[in-house]
Amino acid sequence: MADYINKQVIELKAVNEENRNGATRSVKTETHLSDGRLRLYRLAAVCFGVLCLLQVTLNISLRLAFYNRGNVTVERDKLQTSYNTLTAERDQLQKERDDLMRNFSNLKQTCPDGWQKFNSSWYFLSTETKTWKESREDCLERGADLVIVNSDMEQQFLLGLNKGAWIGLTDSVTEGTWRWVDDTPLTTPSYWHSQQPDNGGDNPANGEEDCVELNTETWRPAKAWNDQSCLDHRHWICEKVV
Repeated sequence: MADYINKQVIELKAVNEENRNGATRSVKTETHLSDGRLRLYRLAAVCFGVLCLLQVTLNISLRLAFYNRGNVTVERDKLQTSYNTLTAERDQLQKERDDLMRNFSNLKQTCPDGWQKFNSSWYFLSTETKTWKESREDCLERGADLVIVNSDMEQQFLLGLNKGAWIGLTDSVTEGTWRWVDDTPLTTPSYWHSQQPDNGGDNPANGEEDCVELNTETWRPAKAWNDQSCLDHRHWICEKVV
C-alpha cells in the first residue's frame, strides 16, 4: 500500500513538473512573438521615415531644378536680346560706313561737262526746250531725274541758274495732290507764285496745268513756282544725287 501511494505521489510530481515546463515554454513563445512584432513595427516605422525623407529630398530637388531652369531661360532671353541689339547696331554702322565710303568716292569725282555741283547733288540745265514728259525722259537717260527742291538754299541755287525750267513736281495723277517724281508728297517748303497753282484759271485755252515750272521772270524770285500745261515746251533741270 505504501508503495502504491509513493508511486502516485511520484506520478503527480511528474505531472506538475510537466505542467510547469509547458507553462514556461508558452510564456517564452509569447514573449518571442511579441518581440518579433515589435521589431517589425520598428522596421516599418524606419522605412516610412526613410520614404518621407526621400519624398522631401525629391521635392526640394525638383524645385531647385525648375528654379534653375527658369533662371537659365531668363538669361538666355537676355543674351538673345543683347545679340539682336548688337546685330542691329553692327548693321547700322556698316550702312553708315558704306555711305561714307560712297560719299568720299563721289567727292573725288568731278562734275561732267554741262553739270554743276551743289551740296551733294549734280545739276544739269538744258539748252533746249521740251515738254515735261520729254524733259524727264532726258534726265532718266542721264542717270538722273527732274530736280526735287528740298530746301531754301537749293531753291536759291536753282534761281541763280537764271532760266525758267521744268522741275520734278506734278499733280497729273490726282488733281490738287502734288507729288515729286520719286512719288513723295509735297511736304517741304513750297514756293508758289502769287495765286498759284490755279490749273489754268478761268481760261479754257490754257487747258489742264499739271506740271510745275521754275519761273525766274517773276518779280518775287523766292516765289517762283507756276503750274503749267505739261505739253508746253520749257527748259528743264536734272538732278543726280551723288
